[in-house]
Formats: sequence, structure tokens, C-alpha cells
Amino acid sequence: MRWPVVTYITGFLLFALGLSMLLPVVCSAIYGGGDLAALSISAVFTTISGAIAVLICRDTSFDNISQREGMAIVAVGWTVVGLYGALPFYISGAFPHFVDAFFESVSGFTTTGSSVLTNIEAVPKGLLFWRSLIQWLGGMGIIVLSLAILPFLGVGGMQLYKAEVPSPVPDKLKPRLSETASILWKVYALISVVEVVLLLFGGMNLYDALCHTFTTMPTGGFSTRNASVAGFDSAYLDGVIIVFMVLAGINFSLHYQMMRGRTLIFWRDSECRWFLFIVLGLSAVVTFDIYGTVYQSLPEALRYGSFQVVSIITTTGYATADYELWPGLSQVLIFLCMFIGASAGSTGGGMKIVRVMLCLKYCYRELYMLIHPRAVATIKLGGKAVSEDVMRSIIGFIAIYIGLFALCSAVLAAMGVDFVTAFTAVGSCIGNIGPGFGLVGPAENFALIPQGGKWLLIWCMLLGRLEIYTVIIFLVPEFWRK
Repeated sequence: MRWPVVTYITGFLLFALGLSMLLPVVCSAIYGGGDLAALSISAVFTTISGAIAVLICRDTSFDNISQREGMAIVAVGWTVVGLYGALPFYISGAFPHFVDAFFESVSGFTTTGSSVLTNIEAVPKGLLFWRSLIQWLGGMGIIVLSLAILPFLGVGGMQLYKAEVPSPVPDKLKPRLSETASILWKVYALISVVEVVLLLFGGMNLYDALCHTFTTMPTGGFSTRNASVAGFDSAYLDGVIIVFMVLAGINFSLHYQMMRGRTLIFWRDSECRWFLFIVLGLSAVVTFDIYGTVYQSLPEALRYGSFQVVSIITTTGYATADYELWPGLSQVLIFLCMFIGASAGSTGGGMKIVRVMLCLKYCYRELYMLIHPRAVATIKLGGKAVSEDVMRSIIGFIAIYIGLFALCSAVLAAMGVDFVTAFTAVGSCIGNIGPGFGLVGPAENFALIPQGGKWLLIWCMLLGRLEIYTVIIFLVPEFWRK
């Protein structure tokens, strides 16, 4: 393990993060609110820290970054960025304890959207802008952003891409990795611009439109209102945000191919078809479940039911209604959405549709083999056979995901948290969802979670965002052996 390599790239990320803090500094200067000093100090300190790390390790050789080094760079990079991202929150006094500021920062960068703020609208606008911006940066991945630049510094990046991109089989859109990263970010930025324009048409001011775009496209869910999107009380805005949550939940490489003229690519991609069918099916079931029981008109039931299904399955976490007041069937389906997640290659979290698809096909094959023990059955995805290595990785991932979910739920419950809250808080954080049930429901927040529980949930958020393996690999003794 060459730690100077890890330090150099982490320093580069910090330097870029410090520069990005200039945007909320400008926002604070425009709107006021007393957060200008905290943001400015944080920007300077973060930039200098990054520059020092880069200068100290500038003579390091970056040839052939190993898979182990790639995992270390991603895990260390996200953790350190989360720590420095917490500085504006803590220095400003908006959060009395550092664990709360760190929780909010990691929740932002991992696009989880869980918050410990009890009065969001009382927080200065510069800090809220930073809170939204870190979700936008974390959405496509601050590591992926660096891939477009690191090759110019003589640093290889395929190992970083494998550790960062949330997909069982990462594909490059272009032969050069920097071109792939650049394309992904251009698509991401272009769709973001379109959403800002449409939100402005709906009556949002520029500040709110930017903040909600910064948290819709990364499927993050932070809002500038205490009541989340419900605070705007607009069917048009709900509709626009639903569309862009769905777009953010689709593999971004498909958006690129769509823009290149492959108009039927969404339909031809089997994972995308499954994702859209699941969204439509669950939205229909929830709509009819709450129609007549919670909402007396079908359009109203469709508006709120579909919004909440899309928000949870894409792991965005916005709320326009308190789904804990809905019938049991709707609550169960929303809870299941937390585990399904969005498409691989999207900004969403959860286990991912492609893993669920292949796991179901694997289970069907096992049943088929019991009936036809001599048959040769292969699992296919998009007409192509899936290798046993990929299937083993997927089954292992799901097993570890569920095991960690159960373990962390038990640990949180041992801290005095009730069963429903512990269960859904861990599920929400490891799936990068945002709200859960109980004390962390859509009308509540994570402020009442014990401090030890917040540290545990911070770890869960990193687990979910970095696809489990990249974090827990550090607990395996063989990782540290030569």
C-alpha cells in the first residue's frame, strides 16, 4: 500500500472541495445571514490543507494504481471530504456538536438526505446552499469528477472507477477513462440546467430552484423548507421533480446514448424496463390504496402516491406527505422500495434493480435445476450470459448488505432506540434514502438519535454510497498484508 498516493489524490480532492466552497461564500455575501465568516474560513483552510498534501507527495510515482490502493483512495477520500465538508456547519454554530455537523455533511456527500436539523428555514442561506451543493457534487461522485483531471497529472484511474461507480459491471463509454468521466458529468450538468429552468417556470425563485436541482439530480433530498417539497404546495413542481427523480434513477450512460440518437435505448435496456415497470406498478398500487382512505380524489391520490413511491425507490427522500398515516400496504411497499433502489450507474442508492433482477433469475434457475437436474441453464441479462463470477459477487453483496442491515439495526436498538426507528433508520442510511419510520419518519428527523447511533449511521451511509465492499474491505486482515 503506497500511502503517499492516497494522500496526494485525497489532497487534490480537498483542494477542489475548498474551491467549490467559494460558491456558497458568494451566496452568503448576497443574502447575508452571518455565515460568511464560517464559509470563508472553511474554504481557505480546506484549500490550504489540500495544497499541502499535494505538495508533500508531488514526487510520488503514480504508475499502476492497484485495486487495493483504489479502494483506499475512495474510502479515505469520501471520509476526509465529509470531515472537511462539515467545517462550515460546525464553525457557524448551526450544529452544536461536531458529530451532528459531520452527520449532515456525510449525509450530503453520500446523497442520503437524512438530517438532524429541526428548523431548516432558520439556517442562513449560504449554509443551505452548501448543504445542497455537496449533494450535487456527491451525486455523480467526487471521485468520478477527478477522473477527468487526474490523467493530466499522471495518475491512472481505472481502479478508482471500479471502486466508485455503483454497478456490478462498470462500463466505460469511451476508451479513455477521463473521457468517460467528462461525458457523465456533462450529461449530469445538462439535465440539471433543464430542471432549473422548469422549476423557475413553476414559480420557484432562482435560489430554491438551484438548491432543489442540486438535491434532485443526485437523488439526495435536502430541501430549503421544513416541510420539504410539500412546502411549495404545487402540483406542477411535484410533477417536474417526479420526472427528474426518475431520470436520475436511470443509468446515466443511457441518457448519453439517448442524446446520441438511440431513441429506444430506455426500452431496450432490460434494467431500465424493470425499473420503469416497478415504479409504475407500485405507484398504481399505492395510489389505489390511499384513494378513498386518505385522499378523496383520484388525481390527488395519484399525485401524492406516485411522488412518494418515486422519491423512495430512487432514494431521493423528498416528502410531500406523511406516509406513516397511510394504510399498512402502502407503508410496507414504501419500506420495500428502500431496499430495491434505483438503476446501476444512476445516482440512486439501495441494492440496485440489476442486482434484484439477477438474484430473482438465480433463484428461478435453482428451482428449475431441481426439476431438470441435468439441464444446462444460464442466467442472461439483455440477451447476454452473466458469468458465474458476477453472480457470485451479486449474491455475496446482497448477503452482506442484509447481514450488515440486521447487525447495525440490533446495535442501534441496543442504544435504546425503538424497534421501528432502529430498523428503518439503518435501512434508510445504508440505502441512502433519507427518511424512515418512527422517530425518523418523513415528518421527523434524526436529531433524537443518540450520539453513538449517529456515528453508526454515518458509517452506514458510507457503506451504502461506496457499495459495501469498499468500506468493509478494511476490516479484512488480508487487506493489510503484502
